[in-house]
Amino acid sequence: MDSLFLELPDREAKPRRRGLTMVIDNGIPQGAFADGIASGAPYIDVVKFGWGTALVTPDIERKLDVLRKHRIGWYFGGTLFEKFVLQDRFESFLTLCRLCDCRYVEVSNGTVEMSATDKAGYIRRCAEEFVVYSEVGFKDSGRASALTAEQLVEAVESDLAAGADRVITEARESGRSGICRPDGTPRPELVDALLNSGVDLDRILFEAPTKDLQTHFIRLAGPNVNLGNVAPTDIIGLETLRLGLRSDTLTEFERQGSHA
Repeated sequence: MDSLFLELPDREAKPRRRGLTMVIDNGIPQGAFADGIASGAPYIDVVKFGWGTALVTPDIERKLDVLRKHRIGWYFGGTLFEKFVLQDRFESFLTLCRLCDCRYVEVSNGTVEMSATDKAGYIRRCAEEFVVYSEVGFKDSGRASALTAEQLVEAVESDLAAGADRVITEARESGRSGICRPDGTPRPELVDALLNSGVDLDRILFEAPTKDLQTHFIRLAGPNVNLGNVAPTDIIGLETLRLGLRSDTLTEFERQGSHA
């Protein structure tokens, strides 16, 4: 309906290859989950069941049925992958993903120490069966602050070369770790290094759980930047940011042209 009244940024219809929105379920009740997914389904590309919540969510199959109904894919948080690796049960992790009909998996090393070589091996193995979303960056504030721009770009390029379909930049569900400072603002040297690295930006997904972070990345990279860790209650609000229908981006695309 929007095109009847206003000139707005172009947004691909699903299935999209750019401008993805990844929604995080942090264990919200079944009814709230079903309502949130139903109301925002046209704008949701994939759902992540955060960290290890999938293992303690009662009757998770009901949530998966909601996603099947709306043709939305899902995967389990990278922290759960790391827990299986920590216990040397990687093949059991793959079995769990098969049993839950996952199309996607996340491979990360945000908490567990893991060499680039080992991580690439996990990515290659997962890519034989699943669409791999890898994650770069660390949850621990000390390790995160020590990460250099060169190391970040190198990690992204390594994961893509190993077979990752997308690489997620860590910010946690709080937006206060990974490539972000403890105050919730992105580290500009890291973001600028990614933007100037020559890596296809359509293959990067920025975790952006807050409106400020969402606005920042949309202003920086346009309405079709890939964003993740979006709360089910924020799906419509994020889409208005992408389209310049919220104060924070209202004039952004008038200056840049509406078809960014």
